[in-house]
Amino acid sequence: MIIWRKYAQVLQILAAMWLLGSCTLSSPTSAPAGELQAQAQEAASPTVTASLAPETPAPSPSETPIQTVTVAPEPLHFIFPSAAPPPISAWRPPLYPTPWVPTAFDHFYFGRPIGADQVNWPLADYRYGGVFFKDTVHSGVDIDAPKGTPVMAAGPGKVTWVGYGLNTGSENLRDPYGLAVSIRHDFGYLGDMLYTVYGHMDQVFVYKDQHVDGGDVIGLVGETGNVTGPHLHFEVRVGLNNAVRSYNPELWMSPPQGWGVLAARILDSNGSPVARQTIKIYATDSDRTWEVKTYGRTQIGINKDPYYQENMVIGDLPAGDYVVRVEFGQTAARTRVHIDGGQVSYFTFHPKDGFVVGPPPTPQAHFTPPVSTDTPTPTP
Repeated sequence: MIIWRKYAQVLQILAAMWLLGSCTLSSPTSAPAGELQAQAQEAASPTVTASLAPETPAPSPSETPIQTVTVAPEPLHFIFPSAAPPPISAWRPPLYPTPWVPTAFDHFYFGRPIGADQVNWPLADYRYGGVFFKDTVHSGVDIDAPKGTPVMAAGPGKVTWVGYGLNTGSENLRDPYGLAVSIRHDFGYLGDMLYTVYGHMDQVFVYKDQHVDGGDVIGLVGETGNVTGPHLHFEVRVGLNNAVRSYNPELWMSPPQGWGVLAARILDSNGSPVARQTIKIYATDSDRTWEVKTYGRTQIGINKDPYYQENMVIGDLPAGDYVVRVEFGQTAARTRVHIDGGQVSYFTFHPKDGFVVGPPPTPQAHFTPPVSTDTPTPTP
């Protein structure tokens, strides 16, 4: 008991000293006058150099000492969202800006009529030059898109047709193009006017003689006219707004950046273009394959580029090396081709001479589209 009393006295003394230290560190305005005088004398004395610091008071017997506990933090938990399907736009890079003219003989003047967030390359079985319904030529490319997808003008120009009857130039609800729009563009090619055609639309947002800019929404994808499902039929016409003056749009639409176009001239043993010949294309760095057919035998409405004189075109090929396989009769021939981004790669094939990979000879100085008095019935 005596030891405990002495211990309590010591604690009281320590507490008093702690209180005294706290007072000397408080604001001067709150200290008593006697303490202020003592502090002034102490400050005037040159022998005082020590600084005061508060002392930690000892806990009273009736209080539980405060314990500092270090708690280890819980591990961080990261919650990742479920992987979403990649956007459709990731299937191809952005387009080269138009006009894109990598060589003196190329003419990528137009953007795509379907936006970047949609599949906007031609359907494999509905490219330019395909023949349907016996001798009916496909004078454009079909681009798959859901009904209601916005359709955009491929370039600036003046609307020259809106409605049904594009094929005949007069109102006709049974016209194969269905609800269609045509645009005469503000620029031409070697002195000839350029037109683009948009068929099978569900709605149209423009009117005749209206001026539009490239990228303006002119309507919505539909399934009007001769179709088996919703898609956009797209044509490029040179010189006259007529199906017989159509040319392969894949040689006129700007390619995706870093991707290119493959064109070819496939001949038979007599040196004539082979119709509906299947060409297979294999990427050397992956298991991807492509299949394309040469133009049909029908000549009306199928026009070759003045430089390439092609009868086969396939666009939207990523830059790289490929193997091309041509089946001719009972035999097959192969060659390697390289696709450069933003350009047209080219080869010719003859059963006797084999493959010749490289650009064709320089064409004549001026391009004159063929003149025909026949009017085909195109399949939009």
